[in-house]
Amino acid sequence: MPTIASYGSWKSPITADLIARGAVRLMQVVLDGEDIYWLESRPAEGGRYVIVKRSPDGTVSDVTPAPFYARTTVHEYGGGDFCVHNGTVYFSNFKDQRLYVQKPSAAPQPITPEKAFRYADAVMDTHRNRLVCVREDHTIVGREAVNTIVSVNLDGDPEGGRVLVSGNDFYASPRISPDGTKLAWLTWNHPNMPWDGTELWVAEIAPDGSLRNFQKIAGGPTESIFQPEWAPHGTLYFVSDRTGWWNIYRWRGGQIEALTNIEAEFGQPQWVFGMSTYAFVSEREIVCTYHQRGIWHLARLDTVTKRLDPVETPYTEIGYVRANANSVVFRGGSPTEMLAIVRFDLKEKRFDVLRRSSDLSFAEGYLSFAQPIEFPTEGGKTAYAFFYPPKNRDFQAPSGEKPPLLVFSHGGPTSATTSTLKFEIQFWTSRGFAVVDVNYGGSTGYGRAYRERLKGRWGVVDVDDCVNAAQDLAQRGLVDGERVAIRGGSAGGYTTLCALTFRKFFKAGASYFGVSDLEALDRDTHKFESRYNRSLIGPYPERRDLYYERSPLHFAERIACPVIFFQGLEDRVVPPSQSEMMVEALRKKSIPVAYIAFEGEQHGFRKAENIKRSLEAELYFYSRVFGFEIADLVEPVQIENL
Repeated sequence: MPTIASYGSWKSPITADLIARGAVRLMQVVLDGEDIYWLESRPAEGGRYVIVKRSPDGTVSDVTPAPFYARTTVHEYGGGDFCVHNGTVYFSNFKDQRLYVQKPSAAPQPITPEKAFRYADAVMDTHRNRLVCVREDHTIVGREAVNTIVSVNLDGDPEGGRVLVSGNDFYASPRISPDGTKLAWLTWNHPNMPWDGTELWVAEIAPDGSLRNFQKIAGGPTESIFQPEWAPHGTLYFVSDRTGWWNIYRWRGGQIEALTNIEAEFGQPQWVFGMSTYAFVSEREIVCTYHQRGIWHLARLDTVTKRLDPVETPYTEIGYVRANANSVVFRGGSPTEMLAIVRFDLKEKRFDVLRRSSDLSFAEGYLSFAQPIEFPTEGGKTAYAFFYPPKNRDFQAPSGEKPPLLVFSHGGPTSATTSTLKFEIQFWTSRGFAVVDVNYGGSTGYGRAYRERLKGRWGVVDVDDCVNAAQDLAQRGLVDGERVAIRGGSAGGYTTLCALTFRKFFKAGASYFGVSDLEALDRDTHKFESRYNRSLIGPYPERRDLYYERSPLHFAERIACPVIFFQGLEDRVVPPSQSEMMVEALRKKSIPVAYIAFEGEQHGFRKAENIKRSLEAELYFYSRVFGFEIADLVEPVQIENL
């Protein structure tokens, strides 16, 4: 029989220690013949990124030997960290950002010099014994990094690459045609982000390896192109949102032709390199994934008839899609399963899990499953979220008590949350919290118009939607409207701080490396996002007033509830000064505040001990604010002015 205990005080088997040490991040799937590779980040190894290989006989082995760390920092967020050809692996090493070659049963060897270059998104040019990739040049201190597409000689390249394409601010997705005669790529310029507007270009590869006859194929300042790929026989495919939804197109005979035309998203915001939502099984068949109303679907697309046939699957989040004639491999998750590397056998129509992000398993009596909800928001519009009621089979709340609510605000802000099982959420729901994970206006997966609700309105639309999600649940009697907290990281941290500063609804908040001063962010952040605020806020310095008005730092005295801050001290995306200025402002106003900083952490915590500490500290913080006893033995947090 369940024990009667107040929400928040329930004892849970889903501990912070298990979450921190038991889960790895799975990324970037690569196929090389019948071998399958992927990348995983391991908190138990300090967040080290390791390339893993699965052989046809089922043997799984690490490719990357310690202390090597396969991670690029191009755009700071990285992605496209490695490629493989005939068993030889080429990867960017985190410590020195040099490209390395690792032949089977051999130690990695550098092929680029010790110079301030970074490399990403490499592809093999088999016709010329070279890699073609994106390079980011940081050699001149005080100058904005220079991005180009370069070729790198596989026998060693003391110059660090030969520039093939230059002149624009950003490049991505260099792709060589099957016959080796053409190169396709994406490019864009400030102030656009890749989901605002990109261009798709193609050029011929000359006999000396240089490019000639450049031709723009598609895209522009208001059209986002995603994932160009050459079909086996040389037709160029890509994803475009020219209709307001990311759909699949192809370019052949000098003409662009749509293959899909539905209100769904076959693309994603390109925060990192190496993303893939479709792959070729053959010249005639594509396996693709698309997003509708918060859920990802798998489908088979006939390139001749253009027929799109959905594939029944247990997964609601699908990405990093790769394929060959026999199978499809992707990263997938669902409300009942955490993210995993999955293989779909095309003939047997069978899904096999190759690697789970966590081997942890708990009885369903401890798990709260995502419930998609829609709720009214400002201007008569509708917004979206996933609601998780509290769930723990061992406990029951006293009659009449309603659960406290945590509002999750995702990062980006041009991103989205999904319904995949996340133990970070279950940590809270199994202790008696309700959680609402909000896809506020500006989130992806709901079309370009929804994504652009945030244009010029960051710090307003996202905050409205987070408040309205919570109010809707409170009005429906599902949560305690007097015990509502908001939390978020990075851009989600900014939304959190804005909500606490400019609204009087929330009773507490937790900011993970959140933005507090928009002007300081513009001065201090990296190249990739250095003009992002132009679309999210307005032109600068022309609308400096908006930057001031929407910076929580300048209005800290308006905050009337406790706030806890978490910050990595090596964060280049949102530097520590952003949190520290806010903490100091709250101290001066005698507002309850706590600050926990982590040495060696960047943008997002990767070390197991820091993930554990932050979760437990946040729980302790809420217990003091909302007045309940926690069942866990955790290290106390110093909360000033409480």
